[in-house]
Amino acid sequence: MAADTDTLDDLFDAHDLPGLERWVADHPPHEVADELARADGVRAALLFRLLDKDRALTVFEELDPPDQHKVLAELRGEAFRDVVEEMDPDDRARLLGEAPAKFARQVLAGLSPRKRSMTAALLGYPDGSVGRYMSPETVALRQRRTAGEALGVVRERGADAETVYTLPVTDDQRRFVGVVSLRDVVLSDPDRSVTELLKEDYPLVEATDQAEDAARLMQEANVLALPVVDSENRVLGLLTIDDAFEVIEAADTEDIARQAAAAPWSGHYMSASVVQLARSRVVWLLLLIVAATLTVNVLQFFEDSLTAVTALALFIPLLTGAGGNAGSQAATATVRALAVGEVRTRDLLRVAWRESRVGLLLGAALGAVGLMIGSVLVDVPVATTVALSLVVICSWAATVGATMPLLAKRLGIDPAVISAPLVTTLVDATGLLIYFVIAHAVLGV
Repeated sequence: MAADTDTLDDLFDAHDLPGLERWVADHPPHEVADELARADGVRAALLFRLLDKDRALTVFEELDPPDQHKVLAELRGEAFRDVVEEMDPDDRARLLGEAPAKFARQVLAGLSPRKRSMTAALLGYPDGSVGRYMSPETVALRQRRTAGEALGVVRERGADAETVYTLPVTDDQRRFVGVVSLRDVVLSDPDRSVTELLKEDYPLVEATDQAEDAARLMQEANVLALPVVDSENRVLGLLTIDDAFEVIEAADTEDIARQAAAAPWSGHYMSASVVQLARSRVVWLLLLIVAATLTVNVLQFFEDSLTAVTALALFIPLLTGAGGNAGSQAATATVRALAVGEVRTRDLLRVAWRESRVGLLLGAALGAVGLMIGSVLVDVPVATTVALSLVVICSWAATVGATMPLLAKRLGIDPAVISAPLVTTLVDATGLLIYFVIAHAVLGV
């Protein structure tokens, strides 16, 4: 891939348009999209204009909305309208949902009446809801049809639909009653009733439900498309597997950023400016510095103990590091379990009890090592203090790390906000308290 990138840069530097045209023709859409995302607006627009119409749309839909904005900002007139007009309605709604209001109005004004109406309907759903991601262009069947008639409907209307592999089935009032698969329709006797092929216990969601929850449901149920209905159970569209993947990827990216104590941001890393990257991280770092003053206060409070037994200071980095790591591991495991539905907020006490025992075992293992190291470096009483502290701190850190995301979820806060660095900072301060309390009990200082 590096060689391809170097060649592309050389082609740009040499202003070799025929070479650039060959490059975009020889590479698959996802690789072209990656290069568009990496490039500045002018280069991205130039590459995009060298694509033929069908490939241009495929490449464009591979881009994240910020990178789509970058390309569209350099296009004008007919090229601009063609791209936006041919996009799938759900992709167009996401593009406009993240765009400035002036840009969104410009795009909507240039759409055909049918596409404008469809896009406006999707934009009417709350941000982050399934309604923003569903495809309204679906083929729905009436349950009284036969397999042969259903196949005729698919042939007639399937070209305008995003997918025809999962076919919602409705009654005469358009209320959802189940789904049939295209495979069953094709392989069945043409006179067989659609009702006989119906999967009635198929999962579904309402348009106002959270898109991430719907995508996780698809993952758990192993389905390629999920029917989306309104409050009266009428079919509005389908959430397709490709859109579900994008939702999960965006949610995981946000969680990873928050767990690393950074604000989530969209777009390609290589196209982001240094200022943008720094801005996404600086707020959390400032907050963590303020939180870290707790550790300084603890050290000041126990200054006499450190003066009496200076060897205690040698093991502070070891204890804070071990406690912080144990808390981060537990927090990460809990956030992940919450995201995939393996634990719920009502499991808080069970999770706390489980992780406290896990931390106890980890602390015992680390304490044994700490006892040996401390006995060699200093003396047995200090080593004993370190070992006991490791046991208690690890158990405490694992309990805190596991329960904080659950408490955040119960309070309506994104569990990922209770990030590993925040847990680490809290455990550092409380771990020192535990250390000096045990030192006072064992050493009498």
